[in-house]
Amino acid sequence: MRFDREICRDANLTSTSTEYGDLPDWDLTDLYPAPDSQELKDDLARLKDEATSFAVDYEGKLADLSAAAMLECVDRYERIDILAGRIMSYAGLRYYQNTTDADRVKMLSDLQAQITDLTTPLVFFSLEFNRIPDETYEKVFTAPNGPARYKPVFDRMRAMRPHQLSDELEKFLHDNSVVGAAAWNRLFDETMAGLEFDVNGETLGLEAALNLLTDHDRSKREAASRALAEVFSKNIKLFSRVHNTLAKEKAVEDKWRKIPSPQHARHLSNHVEPEVVEALRNAVTAAYPRLSHRYYALKAKWLGLDRLQVWDRNAPLPTANPETVNWDQARQTVLDAYAGFSPRLADLATPFFDKGWIDAAVKPGKAPGAFAHPTVTTAHPYVMLNYLGKPRDVMTLAHELGHGVHQRLAAAQGELLAATPLTLAETASVFGEMLTFRKLLTDTTDPAQKKALLAGKVEDMINTVVRQISFYDFECRLHAARAEGELTPDDINAIWMQVSTESLGPAFEFMPGYETFWSYVPHFVHSPFYVYAYAFGDGLVNALYAAYEAEPDGFQDKYFDLLAAGGSKHHTELLAPFGLDASDPAFWDKGLSMIDGFIDDLEKMES
Repeated sequence: MRFDREICRDANLTSTSTEYGDLPDWDLTDLYPAPDSQELKDDLARLKDEATSFAVDYEGKLADLSAAAMLECVDRYERIDILAGRIMSYAGLRYYQNTTDADRVKMLSDLQAQITDLTTPLVFFSLEFNRIPDETYEKVFTAPNGPARYKPVFDRMRAMRPHQLSDELEKFLHDNSVVGAAAWNRLFDETMAGLEFDVNGETLGLEAALNLLTDHDRSKREAASRALAEVFSKNIKLFSRVHNTLAKEKAVEDKWRKIPSPQHARHLSNHVEPEVVEALRNAVTAAYPRLSHRYYALKAKWLGLDRLQVWDRNAPLPTANPETVNWDQARQTVLDAYAGFSPRLADLATPFFDKGWIDAAVKPGKAPGAFAHPTVTTAHPYVMLNYLGKPRDVMTLAHELGHGVHQRLAAAQGELLAATPLTLAETASVFGEMLTFRKLLTDTTDPAQKKALLAGKVEDMINTVVRQISFYDFECRLHAARAEGELTPDDINAIWMQVSTESLGPAFEFMPGYETFWSYVPHFVHSPFYVYAYAFGDGLVNALYAAYEAEPDGFQDKYFDLLAAGGSKHHTELLAPFGLDASDPAFWDKGLSMIDGFIDDLEKMES
């Protein structure tokens, strides 16, 4: 692949020329003109002044504020949040473009430390706010001239009241954060970005090596798997240290906060009840035999194998034609699928392509994976991809654009209310994938290609539901084991193999070295227990899509209302217009039945 940068469209918009077409680069000037710009320096100075004056004006006084004064207080807090968010979004996005560039690494580190120092005066806010008596809180936040619209935010904040520490300890944790989890996160990211894998004499980065696991050539898949295992094994002590430290740090903080389980804080932040997550987890694990076990037995038959190896898990079907999808074709496919649902959805996605809101090419030092970052509500989201022309990359584009559209719609709620709880954060992304898949399936007439497309969708759903719930189980077991003492690499490897065997089933045998593949999953490091949100989102979208097919009239308006709500409503309120209830165990079976039905269709194609 070539990495030639060329100017296109206007002075700020650049692209990277590759064999898949000219792939867009980010234009970060919507945040700041340059890393040394006066605008950035001015915002840092303004952040210092506003945080200091906020503390002077409100510390020790929150419980005595009138409704109107509380509204002004919240508005000022939100503006400070936007300032800090804009600065850190800019530094973070520059860093992810090239995590091995020393200047970018230094800028991110320095700004993290500065922002931490500058926002220390604000630590009092949530602590003191949570000490406001319930009667006063309810009176102020239900008054007609007050901050009533912000009540969902502060209801979630007050859910942490039982777990709040003293002001002094909270300030210590705030100041210490840059050398705690954040530092271990950076070590993990920089180590992963710097890893090199020798695959048949070619030196590859992580993203390119993982990409070979979907290659049509089985020998290439095997070579990539063995190269990954070799490098992960060489670094396993470091990755074990990262996980041991982060799990212990979390356990210490949870103990001090009297948080009952390692998962509980995530449930609180997601505004979801533990029993709802447990119902999801139990429904999926009970369905392993009829989903993943059944599908992989079929796949072994298609590939002519008695047992699958790990490098066969995401292998394309032998009847599928190797296909490279250029960037323009990927763009058109996704936008057409979005427009088929609603022209408004396509209109919301189009600026990502035209305005430098996507960074698509694989480049040296660039972070692996894909994401959509919302930045701040006064700007716009940015999408990162590592596009390699695979059909699955098209689905990733559809997925991340779904996030981006969701973030654009929710931005109207304002900074404090825009963020969607993780349980609903995957709704638009998975729905975007489903729209794209359904369009591709409708447009495909060749039976072999239709089978390959359907099998690919089943695999994606298994990866999203079965795989992510197995990841959640891995985290639960890892944190429980760490509570008993330091874990050796072999201990963590054994937990990984337990969940892999349970979730993937008897169709697999596992090569030596696969036990280390937990080490590259970034969610375990960056967002403990995040992963169930993917399964939650997939199950929810499957149920939503069934509702759409059953009653399409008026569905689009309700769907846009759901996305535009951001974090202003609980999931029960958001799903009620569709007649859905996530607390009902049968809800999850509805979602899983769609995967079940797709596998039924594949079995019928065999007869």
